Amino acid sequence: MTAGDAPGVGAARAGSAQSGPPPQASAWNIANALTVLRIALVPVFGWLLLYDGGHETRYRILAAAVFALASITDRIDGDIARARGIVTDFGKVSDPIADKALMGMAFVGLSILGELPWWVTIVVLIREIGITVYRFMVVSDHVLAAAWMGKLKTLAQAVALSLALLPLAGIVGDWIVWVNVVTMWIAVILTIASGIDYIVSEVRGKRAKAS
Repeated sequence: MTAGDAPGVGAARAGSAQSGPPPQASAWNIANALTVLRIALVPVFGWLLLYDGGHETRYRILAAAVFALASITDRIDGDIARARGIVTDFGKVSDPIADKALMGMAFVGLSILGELPWWVTIVVLIREIGITVYRFMVVSDHVLAAAWMGKLKTLAQAVALSLALLPLAGIVGDWIVWVNVVTMWIAVILTIASGIDYIVSEVRGKRAKAS
């Protein structure tokens, strides 16, 4: 028996062959299906929102319902992927795209209807697209994880947009308009602040890595 045929050596080789990164889960899973569903709902939501210039109450309510449904899938698809160990590269790329597409459609749609100043939409889109592009640029080096302020920003945007989408003024009174204005300002401030927070954290991380 040669050294190459020794059981210990064979076992070592087998162990070495089995080592390495574990195989990634299939992209065909429930979490990614929910992400794809969210992307598919974006044009449906946009059509419902812009129908008849946004003046048809029934369609505005339907638009808000589709927006809420899509927002819920944004929450649960990530939870499912992590809980079941089915996080995939497809999900990492498509999930933020779906999220930004939904939010972006809501901001742009409301601005088209004249219900939201364009400067608000432009500021939000610059921040969201900029951070998303940067996340893809550095994904091979490290994962740009969502900070607490970013998560709070997402919640504030969802609340502000939901209030703006629903025709509540005719139901509960004009005071809801001021509530919507305040929540939208909070969302805009958090959007800018969280973007700055990402940049500062990245700069500090690069300096610490260099030193």
